[in-house]
Amino acid sequence: MIIKEMPLSERPREKLIADGPESLSNRELLAILIGSGTRERTALSIADELLCMDSRGLKRLSECTVSDLSGVKGIGTAKACVLVSAIELGKRISGGSVYEDKKISAVGDVVDVFMEKMRYLKKEYFNALLLNSKGGIICEETVSIGDLHSSIVHPREAFQAAVNRGAASVIFVHNHPSGDPTPSSEDINVTKRLIMAGKVMGINVFDHVIIGDGTYVSLNEKGYIE
Repeated sequence: MIIKEMPLSERPREKLIADGPESLSNRELLAILIGSGTRERTALSIADELLCMDSRGLKRLSECTVSDLSGVKGIGTAKACVLVSAIELGKRISGGSVYEDKKISAVGDVVDVFMEKMRYLKKEYFNALLLNSKGGIICEETVSIGDLHSSIVHPREAFQAAVNRGAASVIFVHNHPSGDPTPSSEDINVTKRLIMAGKVMGINVFDHVIIGDGTYVSLNEKGYIE
């Protein structure tokens, strides 16, 4: 049955208008974003396939690129761009709500912000969490994406946002896609370079936290932050 043949009360768009977005299932919300299906498949059918790409469902979908999604029959480049954009907006809105009135007083506060958003990433992301003089979060900035090397994580880029936003201190956070947060020698060397650079600029490096799959390591707790 195509969506136009469904009772009005069961059509995703009509349900959204009548009952609000909370009344819709994940597949119905995706179907609205997909818009129209094909001759062979409805938008709901395509949504089902997207949700079944991996046992993690929406969690896997949140990691997909335009290339990943456009490979699904019925999802071209344009629809893939819409889906990726909608997911990114959701992440940014979620991040904003997490930061509202949030203060960092312990490494656990950092983990609360970053664990779920970074533990499943397939690439290594190096982020900077900027703090004001009272420990409140100003914003989060992505410094680099890829393998962590000194040549990639340069102090100039690492502290650029902190300088521009007048941050008093910064906490660096990156993930290990392997799931094991044990710091490498390169992790430690990069941290030492950033601490030295921060001292020159008058910006304290409070910590460098490595996120694994449900676990983490604080280089401050390990004694590498002085």
